[in-house]
Amino acid sequence: MSRIGKKIIELPAGVSLSVGKDNVVTVKGPKGELKQVIDRDITVEVSGNRVECKRPTDQIRHRALHGLSRALISNLVLGVTTGFKKELELVGVGFKASNQGNLLDLSLGYSHNILLEIPKEIKVSTTQEKGDNPRIFLEGADKQLLGQVAAKIRSLRKPEPYKGKGVKYKDEYIRRKAGKAAGK
Repeated sequence: MSRIGKKIIELPAGVSLSVGKDNVVTVKGPKGELKQVIDRDITVEVSGNRVECKRPTDQIRHRALHGLSRALISNLVLGVTTGFKKELELVGVGFKASNQGNLLDLSLGYSHNILLEIPKEIKVSTTQEKGDNPRIFLEGADKQLLGQVAAKIRSLRKPEPYKGKGVKYKDEYIRRKAGKAAGK
């Protein structure tokens, strides 16, 4: 049996979970409401404050979906209680980030600034302290949307391996390459 799939999810106080038609799991909590469609073969059983995912057979497909479904539901519960955070860092001379509401203005060494509209479900803030790289902070309840937005921002100027310039995650390690060897 799947080690992750057979774990029981404990619902904290103030969080409610319901399974609707077409296996749509809805989780409501202090940080909002999230919905996720679970495969029709996986059954989600709610008893009190405990949630359990069950699979019908030991087919490879069902075994794969069992752990996935449990992890998705667990992320929904975690999202509506504590939320998720991502931090990006801009490394490079002249790189800047500022925001007005959910409009992110990035200066990444191109001829024009990049304006990026962040979805309203995600809260964005920026800091730019002297002697430190500019940082972008993203917060939200939906882990998938948060990761997707962070990846979109990073893709605007990926970190390069020679000087490490670009947009990177705070805890990301950039493997560095040696430059050209000196002549003769």
